[in-house]
Amino acid sequence: MINFEEELKKFNPSEEVKDIEEYVHNEDLTDVVDIFIRMIKNGKDN
Repeated sequence: MINFEEELKKFNPSEEVKDIEEYVHNEDLTDVVDIFIRMIKNGKDN
């Protein structure tokens, strides 16, 4: 049977995942909420 606790201790994420994770956290990404806020502000200005 698999001991998940032991397997998790052995786990090391790949370097590519770390690089991508770092890039995403440092990037200013627009999400749906940001788009809605812009739409509301634009509607009030018009």
